[in-house]
Parts: sequence; C-alpha cells; structure tokens
Amino acid sequence: MYHPFSVAETIKTSWDIFKKNFITIIVYSAIAFVLLSILTGVIQFIFAPEEFAGKMVVAFLLILVQAYTTLGLYKLIFTLIDSEYYEFEFSQVLPGFKMVMSYLVVVFIIAFIVTNLTIIVDKLEEYEDVQFAVEVLAGFTGLYLALRGMFFNTFIVDDASGPIESLKQSFQLTKGYIFKVITILIVILFFIALPAIAAQYYPLISLTILFTYPFVNIILAVTYRKLVYSHLDVDDDIAETT
Repeated sequence: MYHPFSVAETIKTSWDIFKKNFITIIVYSAIAFVLLSILTGVIQFIFAPEEFAGKMVVAFLLILVQAYTTLGLYKLIFTLIDSEYYEFEFSQVLPGFKMVMSYLVVVFIIAFIVTNLTIIVDKLEEYEDVQFAVEVLAGFTGLYLALRGMFFNTFIVDDASGPIESLKQSFQLTKGYIFKVITILIVILFFIALPAIAAQYYPLISLTILFTYPFVNIILAVTYRKLVYSHLDVDDDIAETT
C-alpha cells in the first residue's frame, strides 16, 4: 500500500539489499577498485603529468574510467533489485556508450560552472567584502543545485536519459523532498566520514571503503526508486519501479 517517502524505511531497504547480495556487490567493488588503481598507475606512467596537455589527458582518462565504474555499480544495483523477478547476465551491468557520454557531459557542465565561478571569485580579490559575499552565495547556490541534481546518474542508468534530461528529472524528483534528501545525505556522510576518521589511527580501516562505497550508493539508488514511487503515488514495491 502506498505511503509517503520514509528515510528510515529507505535505509532499512538498502541494508536488506546489501545483505542479500553481499558477495556479488563486494566482488564487483573489489574488482572495480583494483582495476581503477591499476589503470590510474598505468595512465600516469604513460603520460607526462607535469605538462599541461599531459595533465588534461590523464584527468580525462581517469574521469572516463570513473564513469564506467560508477555507472556499472548503479547498473548492478538496479539489476540486483529487479532480479528478484528474473535472472540476469553480466553483460546487463555494463554501461553503454550513451550512458557514459551523458555522464561525462554532466560532469563537464559542472566543471565548467565551477571553474568560471572560481575565476570570477579570484578576480574580486581586491574587494574582500564583495569576494566573501560572492563566495558565500556561490557556496549555498552550489549546495542547493547539487542536492537538486544529485540523482542525474540514476536517471541516466535506469531511464536511459540524456544529460540535460537527467538533470531536469532529478530536479523534479527532489521537489518537495529536499529536507529528507538532506537527511539521507547526512546518513551517507556518517558512513563515509566515520571510517575515514578511524583510518587516520588504524590505516587498515581504510579498506572498509569496499563496503561503505557500494552501500551508500545502494542508499542513493533506493532513495531514487522510492522518490519515484512517491511522485507516482503507487504501491511502494522497490523491486518493481521502472
């Protein structure tokens, strides 16, 4: 039966999915982590990072690899959620070219905006009060836009949306739920920050990223699915949202 979006239920559902598919998710995370580490080393070895052109090439290739691993994880999560009703093959969790390109376009749009805002702020260094006001305004505006657009990648994966379309859909999805989304983010930050702080004293704890990273992304995927249900006003069965 339909009921409003619940933060507590979202976390519980995410944990149930994580437990049920623990081995599959951890194996994927470990493989992705190893491949990303190896490719990062190879890319930085091949290209000369001290040169500007080399830095740009390295940065682009790393973003490209990160796009594949991130979108692949989301495809895996959605596939595992939906596989309660059907079997799936490994090829189904590989992100398509269109998905990767859409993801990269959004990333470059964000990078373009941030870069230009930084340039504007730097040019105001002679006017400290104005510069501070612009920094505060840009900070709050950026945070708000990040909260509203944070589900663009789930729409790219789950709805095959283009870059601009996915951003618009994310804004529509979070409409009226901004405070609950903030609560979800606070929970996610807890799972990320706690191991990071502990790792400063016990380095081996840093390996918990293999568990926390996929889990927080499951939380985001489940949040997305449940928000879709809330907007559609239909029965809240997480495995049947399309």
